[in-house]
Amino acid sequence: MISVIVITKNEARNIDACLESVRWSDDVVVVDAESGDDTVARARAHTPHVFIRKWEGFSAAKSFAVSRTVHPWVLWLDADEQVMPELAAEIAGLDLRSTHAAAYTVARRAFFLGRWIRHSGWYPGRVIRLFNKEHARFTAAAVHEGLEIDGIIVDLTGDLLHYTDPNLYHYFEKFNRYTTLAAEDVNGRGKRFTASDLIVRPLWLFVKMYILKRGFLDGMQGLVLALLSSAYVFTKYAKLWELQQKK
Repeated sequence: MISVIVITKNEARNIDACLESVRWSDDVVVVDAESGDDTVARARAHTPHVFIRKWEGFSAAKSFAVSRTVHPWVLWLDADEQVMPELAAEIAGLDLRSTHAAAYTVARRAFFLGRWIRHSGWYPGRVIRLFNKEHARFTAAAVHEGLEIDGIIVDLTGDLLHYTDPNLYHYFEKFNRYTTLAAEDVNGRGKRFTASDLIVRPLWLFVKMYILKRGFLDGMQGLVLALLSSAYVFTKYAKLWELQQKK
């Protein structure tokens, strides 16, 4: 069998659909960062393994969740993701006892403002999500943390659904927090700010997403996404500048 981990913070809008998509697992672990809505109550309707913990970062929360699982193999989901039936069937058909792989990647169908973004560099956007916990560890990045895998990584053909930003209010709720974390992360790695970070990087990202990655085929959502992604990069490096000015 396979354990499932999910990290939550005010995810009442998403958690039911997320956990319903993995009802085939007998070990679902939810770690909640003291939600102010009814996320915990909703999660407990699906699994008894719900833990409420003070927020110490993405990596720490997910590492704790893995430590509470009972099976060797773990599927990591974000609360705004759902396992498609085709992917669930593919996972069920894996012989994980004799596989040569240490982890598997999946493609994500990311929805932005109600539209599946099929271009813009977003799809397939492969991520490692199914892994043997004896051969994996979460990176310490403050935001967009990932997994370090000791061993072979294999691609699965099924997709995850990812309902990333249903509206702009939701996008900007994350924007300030994530750009601050990203700036702190870059600063912590010793990157020194230069003016080109504000001038070249945002412009290049827009050109790459909207033109080279054909974001124009994603309609108005593609244009908004490319512009906001450029603004994200600009803000991240502006905050890097601010951090280093303070020092």
